[in-house]
Amino acid sequence: MIVCIAEKPLVAQDIAKVLGAHTKKEGYIEGNGYQVTWTFGHLCTLKEPHDYTPNWKSWSLSSLPMIPPRFGIKVKEHNPSIEKQFHIIEQLMQNADEIINCGDAGQEGELIQRWVMQKAGARCPVKRLWISSLTEEAIRDGFAKLKDQADFQSLYEAGLSRAIGDWLLGMNATRLYTIKYGQNKQVLSIGRVQTPTLALIVNRQLEIANFQPKQYWELKTNYRDTTFSALIRKSDEEIAAEEEKNGGKKKIIENPGIDPIANREEGEALVERIKDLPFVVTSVSKKDGREFAPRLFDLTSLQVECNKKFAYSADETLKLIQSLYEKKVATYPRVDTTFLSDDIYPKCPGILKGLRDYEVLTAPLNGSTLPKSKKVFDNSKVTDHHAIIPTGVYAQNLTDMERRVYDLIARRFIAVFYPDCKISTTTVMGEVDKIEFKVSGKQILEPGWRVVFAKDVKETTEEKEEEDENVLPVFVKGESGPHVPDLNEKWTQPPRPYTEATLLRAMETAGKLVDNDELRDALKENGIGRPSTRAAIIETLFKRNYIRKERKNLIATPTGVELVQLIHEELLKSAELTGIWEKKLREIERKTYDARQFLEELKQMVSEIVMSVLSDNTNRRITIQDAVAAQAEEKAKKEPKKRERKPSVPKEKKPKATPAATSLTTANADSLVGRPCPLCGKGTIIKGKTAYGCSEWKNGCTYRKAL
Repeated sequence: MIVCIAEKPLVAQDIAKVLGAHTKKEGYIEGNGYQVTWTFGHLCTLKEPHDYTPNWKSWSLSSLPMIPPRFGIKVKEHNPSIEKQFHIIEQLMQNADEIINCGDAGQEGELIQRWVMQKAGARCPVKRLWISSLTEEAIRDGFAKLKDQADFQSLYEAGLSRAIGDWLLGMNATRLYTIKYGQNKQVLSIGRVQTPTLALIVNRQLEIANFQPKQYWELKTNYRDTTFSALIRKSDEEIAAEEEKNGGKKKIIENPGIDPIANREEGEALVERIKDLPFVVTSVSKKDGREFAPRLFDLTSLQVECNKKFAYSADETLKLIQSLYEKKVATYPRVDTTFLSDDIYPKCPGILKGLRDYEVLTAPLNGSTLPKSKKVFDNSKVTDHHAIIPTGVYAQNLTDMERRVYDLIARRFIAVFYPDCKISTTTVMGEVDKIEFKVSGKQILEPGWRVVFAKDVKETTEEKEEEDENVLPVFVKGESGPHVPDLNEKWTQPPRPYTEATLLRAMETAGKLVDNDELRDALKENGIGRPSTRAAIIETLFKRNYIRKERKNLIATPTGVELVQLIHEELLKSAELTGIWEKKLREIERKTYDARQFLEELKQMVSEIVMSVLSDNTNRRITIQDAVAAQAEEKAKKEPKKRERKPSVPKEKKPKATPAATSLTTANADSLVGRPCPLCGKGTIIKGKTAYGCSEWKNGCTYRKAL
């Protein structure tokens, strides 16, 4: 009998259907020589400290560092449904002739299933199903091209190294800081990726708090109803910042213009100097160019776009795109590439044909050969999976939120086959008494791919307005005439707080602000966290009450700020250093770095951190702010404003005891919604008609609490 093991029951059902297995049994589906079973995500986990020695059960500084001689795994405890499913899998595997690993095709998916097979004592040959979508065609194709388990050994080693690394640093550093600085009142959670991410937010916040605005002046002049700006010579710091933004590449550039205007008197003197002299147009240059369609989505760019457009959190977007994947309308989501492999190109006409709700946009592409751009199709930029695209399966029965995400993916996919947007950029230079002035304008000649995104009326209107403003009158070199100079007072602005969108980008590039797509791709090697884990990291910071949200902005709480300031060990909080460790994990996956060496280096690092903290003789402590209290405080701040709108009520008629008690009970009950599930820890609490339950109920979680 061949045993197939999938990561979720729904995926197992799809696979069983393709294989011709139709007989439902407890915990698996049987038929046609196959037994198709499933996990609920992680069934197994690394052992806890007390599983290695009883001495590690109690938290004490003397037991640190905790470094087991050999790491072990165990079935997750205190969850009857998980334990029951594992025993079913164990029996199937021990009697199997062959096992096919049908887990999600990624590092995490590989680790989940390998641990289950190890714990179940599987001894038979193992094959690997590797697919990027759950359509019937993709599953059939995947089973026709099954790979050997051995081909994915490095993927497993990378996943295992990541898990052990997180255990070593998380377990030791969390206990260390909690006991040393936490006053035994709250667990101070420290994580390999979590803490550097928090540090990014805190450092940005401190930058804003300590920012000293500087006054400066801009010299402008109005000639023929067009505003020209005086060229200002760049400082050495600005040139250095530009070089850093461009990856340290030095540019040999001209640096024309006047020195920055230091004070109002100096600026007014310039205005007086030029106001009665004619403005002379010294050059008019017109350059035609092209704008390429936006890149296809990887997970991070999709999360960024959804946060910008719909204010979806990274976690919400991940759940939505995972749902679209399971509904077979989108490809595998946990990817970090924006490119497609060459083998996808022949399938693209069929995918476009399947986008029935977008026929108006796909019609111009019918009957012609689709362009094959290197900006879209590049095998060298694709590893395990390609960019997120539609599968071509008709998208129906989607929620409003799923529909919005699907729409973004579908339009991006259509747009890459459209012509480039043709633009014309005009730059006009002028001069008054050897002071140079400049104005630029852009005009869209042929919209090309832009028509694909013209559905948003508001967005299009704003875009058109900007374009109209940028269209310049016709200027001729050598013309001159009167002008009206003006001096504008300006102040330097602080950096903006992180939003989830900008934080995801910062995590992707280890804190470096990069606009260029190609440079960003290069920095992804050193990004912190994986695309699939970054959302969970941000959610953890919320749950720990290290950060909160103000509108879209992420704000560090006093506890979060103090924790980062408390940590003197740069290894724990540096995004750049953490990025180096992430790079090593990727190299393990590519077989260019040894997993054992990685773990030895981590053990050494953990030992050094423990010794450093233990030798700290200062009396530093951290202020503990309870998350619930903080939320109540925030709510209290807002409530008086709402009450002010209502007419005043005599004191005698204020709420009675019983209704107040009822209202309090309701508030407490509703506060359960959105909290982590106490049973499985993976899902969140949701509210039904008669009871509260877990969002992971489809995957086997049995948590219930009556309303």
